[in-house]
Amino acid sequence: MPHTRRTDLVLLLVAIVWGSSYLAAKTATDALPVLVVLFARYAISALVCLVLICRSFSSFSRDEVRAGAVLGVTQAAVLLLETYGVAHTSAANAGLIISLTIVLTPLLDRASGRGGLPPRFFAAAAVCVLAVGLLMAGNGLHAPRTGDLLMLAAAVVRAGHVALVGRLTTGAGREVRPLHLTAVQTVVGSALFAVPVAGDLPALAHAGATTWTELVYLALFCSVFAFLAQTWAVQRSSASRASLLLGTEPVWAVAVGVCLGGERLTVLAALGAGLMVAGTYWGQSVERAHRDALMALSSHPYAALTARP
Repeated sequence: MPHTRRTDLVLLLVAIVWGSSYLAAKTATDALPVLVVLFARYAISALVCLVLICRSFSSFSRDEVRAGAVLGVTQAAVLLLETYGVAHTSAANAGLIISLTIVLTPLLDRASGRGGLPPRFFAAAAVCVLAVGLLMAGNGLHAPRTGDLLMLAAAVVRAGHVALVGRLTTGAGREVRPLHLTAVQTVVGSALFAVPVAGDLPALAHAGATTWTELVYLALFCSVFAFLAQTWAVQRSSASRASLLLGTEPVWAVAVGVCLGGERLTVLAALGAGLMVAGTYWGQSVERAHRDALMALSSHPYAALTARP
């Protein structure tokens, strides 16, 4: 029991860290250009990962380099959209809209989509779409904000990235370790943003202590720690339990944005927040039950013959 509580605590901590990342990114982009923030986050993460790998005297496998190179590009696209998005909307809205990834990923994942997702999943997705509309409405009906649309695009790209992770890192004979994969992705991300920010890098030298603290927090806690802690905890828990705790990320994004960022939720936005959390949890549970049913059928080849129509 203590072991289970410790694992749950780590997963909950990851969700809190990810939820707080939107306010940290928003505050950092108030002081520095978006691309500079992204480069610093990637460069610090890459440096830490490479130091850890050098200390373990281990090398990279071909699978890790190949998968990391592709996933580094898609991950950079996600963070680019997220960071520009959160710079033009509230941290609470950003954390809620990005949670659409939970219901979008199964639509892009061939393993989940095999046999067709049940109608209840699409009903849950419709609730999430309604929630996004209410969040974008804010104080009333108006044209969608740029930041909200960018976060919506980030959710779509992030769902594709997650589905791609499964395709590139799983399978017989593949050697892919989380730390090494993260290192390759962060090196690729650093390289992608290095040239565009070359002229703005002096801004880092003039950044204040608060901004540097936010950059280090985004790199070490929201990137390196969160990814490795998530992997460690999932290996010691069930996927269902892990997804339930990690699914609290949008709740923490709202809590941090309102309590620490001084943001305010209108009635429409609060209703949208409630619907988003409910819709993502509902969709998550439906997809998980569907996946478990498919796995049960595949492990019992004659079950389909005896099952009721």
